[in-house]
Amino acid sequence: MTSLNRRQLLKRTAAAAASLALPQIPMRAEDAPFKLKYLTGSAMYGELPIDVVIAETPKTGAKHLDVWPRRHGSQREQMDELGHDKVAELLKKHDVKLEVSTRYDLGPFKLQDEFAVLKKFGGSIIVTGGKGKAGLTGEELKAAVKAFAEELKPHLVKAGEHGITIAVENHGKNLIESPDSIKWLAEFGGDLPLGIDLAPYHLPQDPELLAGLIRTLGSKLSILLAWQYGMGCMKPMPKEEELQQMPGRGKLDFVPLVKALKDIKFQGFTEIFMHPTPRGIPILPTAEETTKEIIRAKDYLDGCVRAL
Repeated sequence: MTSLNRRQLLKRTAAAAASLALPQIPMRAEDAPFKLKYLTGSAMYGELPIDVVIAETPKTGAKHLDVWPRRHGSQREQMDELGHDKVAELLKKHDVKLEVSTRYDLGPFKLQDEFAVLKKFGGSIIVTGGKGKAGLTGEELKAAVKAFAEELKPHLVKAGEHGITIAVENHGKNLIESPDSIKWLAEFGGDLPLGIDLAPYHLPQDPELLAGLIRTLGSKLSILLAWQYGMGCMKPMPKEEELQQMPGRGKLDFVPLVKALKDIKFQGFTEIFMHPTPRGIPILPTAEETTKEIIRAKDYLDGCVRAL
C-alpha cells in the first residue's frame, strides 16, 4: 500500500468514526414516508363474538378497532355483556386499541354516556349521523346545516372535555349527504372537536371530486371510509357483485383520494368498509375469509400509496 493510499484510508476511517460519534437526529414526523393508518370496523364481521373480532384485527394490518352496535354488528352490546374489564384484557392481549365507537343508534344528541365508556378505553372518536331534513340545496341547506351545528355545539364541548371527537358521517337521505353539506358542517364546527367520517359510497363516484373534498376538509377529516358504491348494498346479489363496494374491486380509482390524503398530511384513520345484505352477517362466511378480503383491499390501498 502506498503512503498516499494509507493516508487516504486513515482519513476515511477517522471520518467514519467521527460520524458515528455524532448524535443521531431523529426523523421528523413530516419527513416520514406517508402511509395509511388503518382502522378495523367490527361490522365487517357481522355479529361474530368480540373476542374473535379483536383477535382478527391485527391480522388485517390494523392496531385500532371501531366497534359497531346492532343492526350492522353486535360487538358494542357484547362489550357490556362481557364486561369492560374483560374486553380491556382481550385488547391488551392482542395489542389492539379500541379507538372508535360507531353509534348511529344513539344519534348526535344522546352520546353523553358513550363519552365515558370510550374514554375508559383511551379511544378518541364517536361516529354518528347528522339530523335534519334531506334533499335541501343552496342557502336553505346552508342554514339548516348551521342550525344543526349550533344545536350540536354543547355536545361537542362535552366531548372535548373527555378528549373525544364527534365525527359525523355523510349518509343518503340525511341532512349531511352532499359535498356542500359536508363542507359547511366542517366550517360551522369551528375549533370544536367536530370531525367528518367521509363515506365515498354516498357521494358521486368521481375521484377528483372526492379528492377535492378531502383537501377542503383537511384536519377536519377524522376517518376515510374506504368504501365505494360498486353495485350498491340495498338488495341481495351474488357475492362477487356485492364485493364491488370494496377498494380495488369496483370502478372507483382510489389513487386520487390517497394523493389528497398525502397532500393534507392525513393523521386520521382509514377504515376498509362495505355493507353485506342482510345486515349483521360477516361480509364473507367466516372470520378468516373476511380478514383475507380486508387484507386484499389493504394491499390495493397500499399500492395506491406506492403509485404516488
